[in-house]
Amino acid sequence: MTIEPATEPGNGGALRLPRARVVPLSVPPASYTAAIERYLTGAGIAKSSARIYRISLTTWGWMLAGEPAPTGPARRGAKPPVFPVTAIDDPALPEALAELAAARADEMDADTVNRELSIARKAIGWWQCQGWIMSDPTIGIERRPAPPDRTKSLAENQIAALWRLDVALREKTFWKMLYESAARAEEVLCLNVEDLYPQDKRGRITAKGGATEWIHWQSGTAQLLPRLIARRTHGPLFLTDRKAPAGTPTLDVCPETGRARLSYRRAEEIFEENTRLLANPLASPEGIEDLDGWTLHRLRHSALTHDAEGGTSTPMLLARSRHASVRSLERYARPGVDAVARHVAERDSAARRRR
Repeated sequence: MTIEPATEPGNGGALRLPRARVVPLSVPPASYTAAIERYLTGAGIAKSSARIYRISLTTWGWMLAGEPAPTGPARRGAKPPVFPVTAIDDPALPEALAELAAARADEMDADTVNRELSIARKAIGWWQCQGWIMSDPTIGIERRPAPPDRTKSLAENQIAALWRLDVALREKTFWKMLYESAARAEEVLCLNVEDLYPQDKRGRITAKGGATEWIHWQSGTAQLLPRLIARRTHGPLFLTDRKAPAGTPTLDVCPETGRARLSYRRAEEIFEENTRLLANPLASPEGIEDLDGWTLHRLRHSALTHDAEGGTSTPMLLARSRHASVRSLERYARPGVDAVARHVAERDSAARRRR
């Protein structure tokens, strides 16, 4: 950083407060997209988080360019605008960005909005430290108040109905692994074939902060995995149906098939579409287009809730969920309808006498 002394015009040559100028630590990248990649590698973002960061920062790219970010099906295959990272210093950007962010926030849930805002601010702060930009156009954009977690676990008969669905092997394996391991969908999608230890029914993941952790599954997943992997030895475990488009990061491409890693967005879409009738059992198949199915998170939530209902100890629940705080388990300590029904029936003295 250099300091440039200057005199105040019309003030007898008196010195005014010097202004600091940040000297870039390296040559600024040619584009915003390149700046994203420099950030992900230079800031040491964990592999399990890099995909989510890249998607969020790409979404912000539209808004930083003054355009609304595409949502829903329109987002698939959309090409982000190309602009230099220095355009972030445009003094007119904060006002326009606030309007675009507010419009997007009206269409998204608060958790997603807040996560994307946090990711953008981390990247912008890192770019500022490199001396590539000076300002943060997100200042003034407030986090949205997130509603309390009211996610309800699926009943055991709903889980059984899920396994009976006629879906592809990839989906069967993915859903089974999510439920049996109680892992986060993002973590499972980041698994590579070389991260698996099939004989031990476990897999190695990179958690938040870069720590190495393990997820464990049961026989249902163990029976499906060999068919899914086939003869592959390296690369993403869960793949798309098509070849990876040009420009896909090498880590997200299978070296043997050329297909890309399945994205969270696409995995969520597939699960939601296939569970609409299960979530709305009274609806007709012809009228489910406007109805909502289940979310992937409900599989993790259900697994931990069913563990709690079965009497699993608090230390084991902490280990399974990989939460650091006991307080975080409160959301899972809500017995479902079936568990409450069993509890009441087991304590029905009149029924015991009849038996």
